[in-house]
Amino acid sequence: MKAAEFKKSLQGHEPPAELSVPLAALWWDAKGNWSRAHSLVDELDTPEGMAIHAYLHRKEGEEWNADYWYRRAGRAYRRPSLEEEWQALVAGLSEQ
Repeated sequence: MKAAEFKKSLQGHEPPAELSVPLAALWWDAKGNWSRAHSLVDELDTPEGMAIHAYLHRKEGEEWNADYWYRRAGRAYRRPSLEEEWQALVAGLSEQ
């Protein structure tokens, strides 16, 4: 699913069935359901899952916890703003 299709799917009440778990977490985050998003990636031991986990803790205001998950993800995912980071994560995961 392309990033534009993903963003359009946010008009619905449920994420599209074909979304990967990391994208589904970003979908629920965009819908304002932090807890559901977090539960999807809480035990997802992949770089993508850990990057979203980091983003969610950063959004929550837990920088120390976010830093831990960014280190575990092994890449520099952090962006200047949360919106830019969300956009970059969606774009990156949509291309896979």
